[in-house]
Amino acid sequence: MRIFLALLATLCGPFATRLSAIDVPRPNILLILADDLGYSDLGCYGGEIATPNLDKLANGGLRFTQFYNTARCWPSRAAILTGYYAQQVRRDAVPGMKSGANGTRPAWAKLLPEMLKPLGYRTYHSGKWHVDGQPLQNGFDHSYSLNDHDRHFGPLSHTEDDMQLPSATNGHYYSSTAIADHIIKYLGEHSEQHSKQPFFAYVAFTAPHFPLQAPEADIARYRNRYLAGWDALREERWERMHAMGIGGSALAAIEREVGPPYPFPKAIESLGTNELNRPLPWAELTAAQKRFQADKMAVHAAMVDRMDHEIGGVLGQIRKMGVSDNTLVMFMSDNGASAEMMVRGEGHNPSAPPGSAATFLSIGPGWSSLANTPFRRHKTWVHEGGISTPLIVNWPRGISAHGELRHTPSHLIDLLPTILELSGGARPNTLEGIPIVAAPGKSLFPAFAQDGPVKHDSLWWLHEGNRALLAGDWKIVSTRENGAWELYNLKEDRAESKNLAAAMPEKVSELSELWRVQTKKNFTLAEASKSPAPRQPSNQLRTNASSKKTLPASH
Repeated sequence: MRIFLALLATLCGPFATRLSAIDVPRPNILLILADDLGYSDLGCYGGEIATPNLDKLANGGLRFTQFYNTARCWPSRAAILTGYYAQQVRRDAVPGMKSGANGTRPAWAKLLPEMLKPLGYRTYHSGKWHVDGQPLQNGFDHSYSLNDHDRHFGPLSHTEDDMQLPSATNGHYYSSTAIADHIIKYLGEHSEQHSKQPFFAYVAFTAPHFPLQAPEADIARYRNRYLAGWDALREERWERMHAMGIGGSALAAIEREVGPPYPFPKAIESLGTNELNRPLPWAELTAAQKRFQADKMAVHAAMVDRMDHEIGGVLGQIRKMGVSDNTLVMFMSDNGASAEMMVRGEGHNPSAPPGSAATFLSIGPGWSSLANTPFRRHKTWVHEGGISTPLIVNWPRGISAHGELRHTPSHLIDLLPTILELSGGARPNTLEGIPIVAAPGKSLFPAFAQDGPVKHDSLWWLHEGNRALLAGDWKIVSTRENGAWELYNLKEDRAESKNLAAAMPEKVSELSELWRVQTKKNFTLAEASKSPAPRQPSNQLRTNASSKKTLPASH
């Protein structure tokens, strides 16, 4: 059946993809999101970190090589769960109105679980939230939310089913383990009580976001792995990536003068003389600086390693339930690795071992340059390093390809239409009398069968003054520091090393006008509705599509 569907989609185009989406039973959906993961941190994308569970998913499915996010945490989560650019739903900055991290979505901007529940799906969340409203108010049946982003070992703020939990100060807590344990619990209950219904599980890890904290045994495995330094290890990663056919045709040079996006000089001073806020040539570092920096990256690697281990536990639960064959798994990151450097929470104890609960360290621009190999820049910037993420897709019943690459440019806004197509649903045209504007995303389902068929007229970015637009092979990009457009042909130069703006001013004018028009449309949409998104009352009824019965909403 899988081979037939893939062939049918190849021969007959879009009509066949919809036909095959109907023929294949609706899948369970496991959407896994990492936090501040670099493009090449995973083994299956060229990294040296051990990620056997994610590598196995990639070997049995697909890796997308040009998949994009929004460059920042909360805009990316809005894009995933609504299918719109974050500015369109007021979850990134829109001039003249409350928006951004504290913005409230318009009334028509429902989240994905609210669209899936009428189709008979049970919906579960575990991990970081960072969206307006609360999970159960927005369609989830169960949720564990880790709201303290300054402590991986003992969070002071976390909730279950929107109710505050006691602080986790007993010494047995670690963020990635807790996030996995909660989703495993929800899936176990699903198997016992709702096995006839498909599930949507959204697992949002807080790793490897700073502070760099991990179990000591995990750190020990990488203690000396990074003593060679970011310069040599970038070259090693690039050689592996190039052999895989991932990342373009060249390795971008490290930008030695580019430091953290936000200056916190006192925080840098508090971290000691071995800390660096620039990616200096590794050969210029003292022995003490090399040791300190290598110890930091060992913690980052341990966080990724532990996250992969916990993902293995979640996948094991799905195997135990007997539904692995028809579970669509999608893994990605919310933005590129971060060059941010700051100290929050209880501060940083320089005498404590790196990675322990008493420390507050970040990888900084040197190791972020390694994590984002082979690209330029970091989280918050919209050069390729800030917006490029792995995307692994695995679905044994629906994808016949094993270990293949997909090079078609695509974006987080494409996930929701993909999931809706496969679940048999569609975005409504109106909500309580309010017209719903067509979302910009495209279903990725055609790309499950073959590379290339997902076509965007353009992809658009804006975050904190950093701007970009991709149309075909051409990308314009600018930074908030100078505002001048740069122009690159990504087909030939994904490293963004040859700025063609001066040589091709007409192309810059063409693309900058497209960016201006799209920006105006996005802002206008955000301003169209001033009322907040509706919240689901606890007694609201939902329709089970498979049984055609009306059931009370579950909490």
